[in-house]
Formats: sequence, structure tokens, C-alpha cells
Amino acid sequence: MEKINMEDYGLSDRFLAESKMYNLSIGRIISQEKGSYGLITENGEFKAQVTGKLRYKSVNISDYPAVGDFVMVDENKGNPVIHHVLSRKSAFIRKAAGTSNKDQVVAANVDTVFICMSLNKDFNLRRLERYIAIGWDSGALPVVVLTKSDLCSNIDEILNELRDVALELDILITSSKAEDYASLKKYIKPGRTVAFIGSSGVGKTTLINKLMDRDILATGEIRKDDRGRHTTSKRELILLPEGGMVIDTPGMREIGIESADFSKSFADIEDLALLCRFSDCTHTKEPGCAVKKALEDGILSGDRLESYFKLKNEAEYEGLNSRQIEKQKISRIFKDAGGMKKARKYVKNKNKYNE
Repeated sequence: MEKINMEDYGLSDRFLAESKMYNLSIGRIISQEKGSYGLITENGEFKAQVTGKLRYKSVNISDYPAVGDFVMVDENKGNPVIHHVLSRKSAFIRKAAGTSNKDQVVAANVDTVFICMSLNKDFNLRRLERYIAIGWDSGALPVVVLTKSDLCSNIDEILNELRDVALELDILITSSKAEDYASLKKYIKPGRTVAFIGSSGVGKTTLINKLMDRDILATGEIRKDDRGRHTTSKRELILLPEGGMVIDTPGMREIGIESADFSKSFADIEDLALLCRFSDCTHTKEPGCAVKKALEDGILSGDRLESYFKLKNEAEYEGLNSRQIEKQKISRIFKDAGGMKKARKYVKNKNKYNE
């Protein structure tokens, strides 16, 4: 049987060097579904599971293998067994829906993240800001992909709004009914991986089928409310005929922030903050605040500033329990009054006077 060239699947010197630490085979996770993993090695495609030791050592969901991960496997005992996850060069991570203090790797070791949003009723500028902040933080290059342009009558108006949010990111406009998906191809090269991220029904799977030049993934029709139907039920890495790989991901109804890169996603506000009189300015009541001045002059929109505050707050408090959150808040409130020591004295005196 002819060996599979793992370089086609993104195997690079970086991962090969780390793999020398283990007397095991190297593979890449190509699918993930309910505790089992699709795995490819130079010997073929297999179903695999993690060892009990790896399961025991995994504290968080993100410690488990994810689609795109390179892993060390034992191929000698029937179905391969995954022993180690090699360090990731990038990872798109979100807070797992419906859980607390847990983060979930949506796609690992990707070079580019296609943030997909449809140009119909699903379009949401604030949600896009959230995706971009996480996209920059992933270590991959985020690119905005607008889908279903044939359903939009005000593209120019949306693009004007989008430029204040996407800043210097590439914005690609696509349609399932036109041959304009070719703009995606410049990011898809042999050995490189692109992850398609976005809400349910925005057309991610349709675009992948176009790139494959055949329907290998199921798609859904547009519903009566103008939203696409959710079809992808698992994460999957697919090798394209012309080289390069794409990762299809299920749509996300909600996307909590585990961490985010505000220096790039909100560079306009972060740059303004450098001009504030005080280095620890909160941009709320301090004199000499450049952010407030930009807001008053109409240079910065109130909605964008509110989104910035919201995401900053979420990223700061995610992963903390209620007591830790309260401590953080009190520390912030009293930072100009001597910190926690004076805060405790204040609370003690307040309780004394109320007796």
C-alpha cells in the first residue's frame, strides 16, 4: 500500500521536531464526533480514541485532541490509540456553550480563519466583532467572508459599516449562485489549512462544496425566515483536489470569549487610549480621555465602544467563580483609593455605621 504524504496534510518541520520526543507514529485529527476521532497517518485513515492516561491528565476540554491537531499515536494494537497532543501553532477557541469555566477548541493548527456571515437577515456587526477578536487571538489570520450576496440589496451600505469593524482585514464577497467564490482560493495552498467559522446556515458548507467542485457535504435550503438551515453536525478536515485543506465546523448559536486580541480587533479604540491623559483611563469619567473625545466628535460610534466594553469585561471575568469576580470588581472600584486594603476598611466601617 502506498504511503500517504503527510506534508499534504500540513505536517511541517515544527511538528516533526517535537515528535522526536516520542517513540510513536505521528498523525493528524481529521474529524471529531462524540468521543471518537478520525485520524490520518502515513498508513491511512483510522478511527482512534485517547488513552486513559491522556483522559486522566486532561483538565479542560481544550486538553483533548481537536480537529487539526497533530498527535502521537500507537498503531500496533488494532485501532490506533492517541497518547499525546503536540503543541498547537494556532487554535480558534470559544467558551463551550452551556458550561462554565470550560473552553473548546473549534479548530487547531489553522493558517487562516474564514469568518463567514451571510448578507441577509443573519448579518450582525456586533457578532462579527466577537468573531474577529477571537480570530486574531487564535494565532491564525482572520478573513471576513460575506456569503449570499445575491440576497442583499444594500451591499455598499454594509461594506461601509463593516470597514469600521474589520479594519484592515480582507473582506471577500461570495454567492452560491455565482462563480465569485474563486476569491477564496488565494488563501488555500498546498500544506495550508483554512477553517470556516460562523453561525448555522450562513453557507460555509456550500462554499466548501464549490472548492471541492462537487457536493461532498450536505447543505440545507433557505428557510422562510431567510435563514439557512443547519446541516454540519461534526468538525471535519478535508483535503482539496488542488492541495490545501479546509475545516468545516458546525454553526455556533453563541460564541463565548475565552480570550481575545483587542490590540488588533479594536485597534482604533486601543490606539485612542494611548492618547488619554491617564494610562489607566477607564474611558468613562476621567478628564483628558481621548476615547470620549472621539465619541463626542463622531469619530467613534457609541455601539462600537459599548461592544468593546462588553467583550473586555467578558474576557476579564471568564473562568472566575463568583467570589473571584466580586474581588476583581472591588479591586477595580478602589484602585485609586489604595486597593483592597482600604476597600475592606470601607466595607467594615459601612457595616459598623449600619448596625
